[in-house]
Amino acid sequence: MKSEHVGKTISEAEVTHISSHGIWILSDNEELFLSYDDFPWFKDIAVGKILNITEPSSGHFYWPDLDVDLSVASTSFMPLVEAA
Repeated sequence: MKSEHVGKTISEAEVTHISSHGIWILSDNEELFLSYDDFPWFKDIAVGKILNITEPSSGHFYWPDLDVDLSVASTSFMPLVEAA
């Protein structure tokens, strides 16, 4: 028997760290940084509202408690890379 697909697929995104400088998000095994300088509306928000994140499609993040939509393709997300 084959399982029926119900509803739309929502990717997993996770806020991994919140600091005085910004927010780190893990998505598709890549960690991205949102600086408060570039995204000031996150700076004074309750932690629980920042942690409530969905990824309706790859690289598209939505915070339902804040009604904020961000796309990696159209914003200044900074991928984190190790220094060589």
